[in-house]
Amino acid sequence: MRALVVDPDVPGALRLGTVAEPRPEPRQLVLDVRHISLNRGEVAFAGRRPAGTIHGYDAAGVVVRAAADGTGPTVGTRVAAFGAGAWAQRMAVDTTAVAEVPAQVDLADAAALPMAGITALRTLRSRSILGRRVLITGAAGGVGRYAVQLAALGGAHVIASVGSSARAEGLAELGAHEVVIGLEGIDRPVDLVLDNVGGPQLAAAWELLAPGGGVQTIGWASNEPAEFAPYSLFFVGPAKTMSTFGDVHEAGPDLATLLEFVAAGRLSPEVDRRDSWERVTEAAQTLLDRRVAGKVVLDVTAGTAA
Repeated sequence: MRALVVDPDVPGALRLGTVAEPRPEPRQLVLDVRHISLNRGEVAFAGRRPAGTIHGYDAAGVVVRAAADGTGPTVGTRVAAFGAGAWAQRMAVDTTAVAEVPAQVDLADAAALPMAGITALRTLRSRSILGRRVLITGAAGGVGRYAVQLAALGGAHVIASVGSSARAEGLAELGAHEVVIGLEGIDRPVDLVLDNVGGPQLAAAWELLAPGGGVQTIGWASNEPAEFAPYSLFFVGPAKTMSTFGDVHEAGPDLATLLEFVAAGRLSPEVDRRDSWERVTEAAQTLLDRRVAGKVVLDVTAGTAA
């Protein structure tokens, strides 16, 4: 079958190649993949993985082989999936990492949700957000645009931070109460920071935290380190916290929640670019260059691998 595989010798370190069919474990189903979505971190660090690795985690398609242990959806079910080796014509994936796609949701939109949507949902659950001030940095990206919507749904006062005025477009319509460039104009403490930027802005965001507040570090778009002044992490009073996020265990139930929100019109998939996976190099570059607001979804097409 065809797949997008790691090749450090080509531009972007990804190319279409031919690989063996997946061999599922008893707890896994086999998915006929129709659409995949790209995440900036996956694209940026593809070249660090071993050559020949099937890359990617986000996919949507139709079940062609049910799990041997009897769990999960049956053959013919449309599902979204989160799992390694997703950028292929077929993937084996744990039944706990898939969710059925409602009839009213397009499969291409469903493919946009797994990694970015689950990250936004789970980081927002780190503490109560009803009536709280939530700062989302890198708000124009995939995780950021989902986080803005979900935080607004959860009753937060949402502050969306972007890198330029051009990147601010559409965020107020998604639910942001304030849209700022960098951290300019934030004159009151915030209760929760979802940080997708890192670098000096992460250190500055820490200074904005209210007593008892927390920072969830998600991504690191900056090319610089974060430097904290001596004693700046010390605080007398309710503890301030900084946590990393990487929990994608058993993503299926949360993926189902996101799909229900999309089906009900409460969450926009925010697909800004849709293309064929034949043009993965060009599509990936637009993501790296921040010429995409939201998600990139690629259609998996038949053809001859290079």
